[in-house]
Amino acid sequence: MIRVILFLVLLAALAFGAAWIADQPGSVSILWLGRRIEFEVLTGLVALLVGAAVVMAVIGLLRWLIASPAMAARALRRRRRRKGSEAVSRGIIAIGAGDRRTAERHAAEAEKYAPDQPLTLLLKAQTAQLAGDRTGAEQAFRAMLGSQETRLLGLRGLYVEAQRRADAGAARSIAEEAVAESPSAGWAAQAVLENQTLGGDWDGALASIEKQYSARVIDKEQAKRRRAVLLTAKAVALEDRDPAAAKALAVEAHGLAPTLVPAAVVAGRLYAADGDARKASRVIETAWKATPHPDLAEAYAHARRGDSRLDELKRVEYLARLVPSHPEGLMAVARAAIDAGEFAVARRALDEITTGRPTQRACLLQAEISAKEHGDHGRAREWMARALRAARDPVWTADGQASDVWLPASPITGRLDAFEWKVPVAEIGGPVLQVDDVLADHHEAEQPVAPTPVIDMAPAAIELAPEPPPAPPEPAPVEAARPQEPEPAPAPQVETAVQPPAPPPAEPANDPAPAPTTRPKIVPTETVFPMARPPDDPGPETPASAPARRSSFFGG
Repeated sequence: MIRVILFLVLLAALAFGAAWIADQPGSVSILWLGRRIEFEVLTGLVALLVGAAVVMAVIGLLRWLIASPAMAARALRRRRRRKGSEAVSRGIIAIGAGDRRTAERHAAEAEKYAPDQPLTLLLKAQTAQLAGDRTGAEQAFRAMLGSQETRLLGLRGLYVEAQRRADAGAARSIAEEAVAESPSAGWAAQAVLENQTLGGDWDGALASIEKQYSARVIDKEQAKRRRAVLLTAKAVALEDRDPAAAKALAVEAHGLAPTLVPAAVVAGRLYAADGDARKASRVIETAWKATPHPDLAEAYAHARRGDSRLDELKRVEYLARLVPSHPEGLMAVARAAIDAGEFAVARRALDEITTGRPTQRACLLQAEISAKEHGDHGRAREWMARALRAARDPVWTADGQASDVWLPASPITGRLDAFEWKVPVAEIGGPVLQVDDVLADHHEAEQPVAPTPVIDMAPAAIELAPEPPPAPPEPAPVEAARPQEPEPAPAPQVETAVQPPAPPPAEPANDPAPAPTTRPKIVPTETVFPMARPPDDPGPETPASAPARRSSFFGG
């Protein structure tokens, strides 16, 4: 609105001025080359304005003629840049769709119209990767190193190519260069950290964690957790050589991550070694409430020196009550009760687990109770046979690999804090083993004529182990693939199978089932049940029991 008013005011002023000049008498005379020219003032002003306009038009035309080559060049560059951008866009879309031929065509167009653009180099590298041309991809990524804005992208591409050709040294040096170039590059910082953990460089890994936190690559909680894992790794390495330093590291790690089981175990064990049972108990209880673990229960049981087995049982019972009805607590109570000779307590603790779907450790504990309480080795072997087909217990698992002990990083990828206490994924549902079918068929086909004790089938089934192990079966619920388990054999039959019988009297000649002249070799009772070993350990190898160590039965 204001502009309209100003325009009208200016137009009115010009009209008023022109009218005023027209009303004023006067003339203008020019004497040039002997001639005299006269005209009115208004006519002279109009002629002057027209002449100025003509001069300006001529000057503009001359300037346009002079600048036309540069203008044409700029227009051509804009056109080429537009075509290059379109080629890059279409090429990236083709790469996303997996269309190699179209991507190569658009990459050639982009190289023709916009050869120096960062996106053109990226398109060229990705097209080479799609075509499997590793050399061409590396050349494109190396070309990116010449520009500051694409340098980090080129390093990333070279790192990926080094990993693909399994060149760990080149990948490590490229990642370190990328971290020096940009500390906030998360992939580079993670790659450097994984290389340090794979090499056991805990001090270097701690420095890398500090740099990642300073660059805001990880948040505060992640930094505390990772630092606790690294401190625990150092404490485990120093526990035997320098207990004082290991204790300081483990206590610091527990303070950073109170739920980290290995840190609590080492700290509690070293507190107990120094006679500070109160602090040891407090550390272990904190971790137990978050993650019940057998190592925590063992450290808690021995936190006070000089305790009797009954005292240790009371301590473990108190620890188990902190997380009621948890399987790890019940098995810890059963373990301590067996060591203390309180077999009734052990049975009550295990009844909550074994009445449903028991795990291998629970079956082995039941077998140990049967063997130690009444010498019922037949019932013990029944539980050992159930352990062969029982579900796996939780173990330390990372990247599909199981470990009997905790490790600070994955031995495959180097990923820090990768191990979790859980049931291996491949064992969820419980595999159906061949030995299950053998034992089940035996129980179903049991006849009153010439009876065969169940205890004799366990060695027979185990003797099948030297055959090549079958391929890993599909995970399936064990209860659906196996018939209902029969009641265990009566004790009198078991005793005759385990104890060496007296020389039998002469049998009648018409006996349809004569006694065998040879019997399977039986390992002495004190070595049959390796209860002090982990669940997956089948015990010492002997000529008769060596085949039982195959992984197809115990998952080892």
